[in-house]
Amino acid sequence: MGIQEIVEQALRNGYLTPTQEAEVGRICDKATELSVEEYMALDRLMGALLTGQVVAVPRKQFINVMEELVLTEAITRIAVIEAEQDCALDLGDIAAYALNRLPPLYATTEEGAQYQRQRAEEELMELIRAQVQEAINHSMARPQFHPERSVLGKTSGKEVVSQVSSLLQSYATDYERPTGETAR
Repeated sequence: MGIQEIVEQALRNGYLTPTQEAEVGRICDKATELSVEEYMALDRLMGALLTGQVVAVPRKQFINVMEELVLTEAITRIAVIEAEQDCALDLGDIAAYALNRLPPLYATTEEGAQYQRQRAEEELMELIRAQVQEAINHSMARPQFHPERSVLGKTSGKEVVSQVSSLLQSYATDYERPTGETAR
């Protein structure tokens, strides 16, 4: 989708989604020279954002607790398999395969997330384990499935560390540093 289409859609809808925002950034980063029309579209978008005609939708106001549960299970199982066998499994492929076969468990508050975790532990853990195992079996049966694929949101090492740090901070809000340890 081009910049002009994104801007028209944002103006029509009154909001700019995180996906649209990322696409505008990607186009601007890759384009060595934008056309006059593209610059004009960007100018219209900037004006609409500044006046409030278009609002940028916040990145994430909710979480899917099922993602956290599937990742935990998948990481545990993959570590065992990779230690025992000479293979490398793709965590993203395995998690996506399992998540596509499991019900989402969305929450907007920490209390809601805790409720969803407890519910899943009581009612869904066997299903989660089964779907992760099926995903691993599927992955191991087709290890070179479309090797030319381009990974979503591929990031550098520094970005990954930053993302993990942010994730840990959001989940460990009550964590206290041991005495004598200072923040960096």
